[in-house]
Amino acid sequence: MPRMKTLIALLSALVLITSASAQQPPAPSPTYRVELLVFRATTALGGAESWGARTGVRGFNTSGEAGESPAGGQVGRFTRMLGPGELQLREVAQQLRESGTYELVAHVGWMQTASAWGTRAGFPVSRVGVHVPGLSGTVFLERGQFLHLGLALNYEMPEPPAGVGAGPGTPFSLNESRRVRFYERNYYDHPAFGVIALVTPAQGPRPAGR
Repeated sequence: MPRMKTLIALLSALVLITSASAQQPPAPSPTYRVELLVFRATTALGGAESWGARTGVRGFNTSGEAGESPAGGQVGRFTRMLGPGELQLREVAQQLRESGTYELVAHVGWMQTASAWGTRAGFPVSRVGVHVPGLSGTVFLERGQFLHLGLALNYEMPEPPAGVGAGPGTPFSLNESRRVRFYERNYYDHPAFGVIALVTPAQGPRPAGR
């Protein structure tokens, strides 16, 4: 009989532990800082490259995610915009302004959680503070085995530089996703325009971008 009482007590304790564990809310999704510098060339670099010949959409780079299947429901949540003093690429932005070769189109930053890998769920550029005539598209941050930042952008320049093989209003497309590493600059390249991106954890062992 004592053994039976001990067994019942152990089973009761196990039920209580399992119930308490089931009632605990899931761990919150980590929040990331995302910062983008969008810039355009002011001249036809090299003098021989036709921008009009390279306006097609580039495929998404899914290397490193083989075997990952699209997840069902998790969609990234926008938290807030970053203030001017929180942006970490200010020095790079200034260098672009002073280069004489590139024009800074937009410099924005925000905080968000990541969507599940394969959902392609992101935010329109207007939601993350990009309000540039002719520039539209989506930015998405996805997490599977690795973290990826994807850009699907279209830019219709009112006045492309002379000699690039394209007239006003020609749509240039940049459509690319790449794995990102914290505190490292990531470059998305197109002859007409490009993007420098920085992704960092909202809370980490060192200041973002350092």
